[in-house]
Amino acid sequence: MSRLILASASAARRSLLQNAGLAFESLPVRIDEDAIRQSLITEGATPRDIADALAEFKARKATERAPGHLILASDQILALRGEIFAKPRDREDAARDLHRLSGHTHHLYSAAVIYEDAKPVWRGVGTARLSMHTHSEAQINAYLDQAWPDVSSSVGAYHAEGLGAQLFSRIEGDWFSVLGLPLLQVLSYLRMRGMVAP
Repeated sequence: MSRLILASASAARRSLLQNAGLAFESLPVRIDEDAIRQSLITEGATPRDIADALAEFKARKATERAPGHLILASDQILALRGEIFAKPRDREDAARDLHRLSGHTHHLYSAAVIYEDAKPVWRGVGTARLSMHTHSEAQINAYLDQAWPDVSSSVGAYHAEGLGAQLFSRIEGDWFSVLGLPLLQVLSYLRMRGMVAP
């Protein structure tokens, strides 16, 4: 029987799968996300399509190293009024991102793709709308004094499940997608495959 392989180094995604009771192995892969994202933006791809494409690139890369297994890969895109955000390069970049998000509503698109036998067999995208309070520069710096560098690997420079919750006035949509994986959709597919108890 095929094993489930998570093509990610994300602690949040591993935790989601573990807490859902899934047996899996982690196989982190590296792709040039910035180059792929920029190419897709240039081609006019939507944020949803960019998240899906990045997840597929990761799944395809992992299947080369673990043929014959189910490969689950995921990616998350943050979009504010059509602008795509990347993970902050440094603390100053994080402060700039938070300043731009402050007082606005942005969208998170979390895509997941499952590969088997070197081809995609399932895909799904979850979405969430996050409305952020208006924050002064001093408030943003005080937040980063506590949150940095833990949020350095998170687009938007926040963990909404932790200290970052204080940044928001409202969160709507799929909570698991806020955490980086459309978990309920993934579980539905795995249940059909007999990998999750009914």
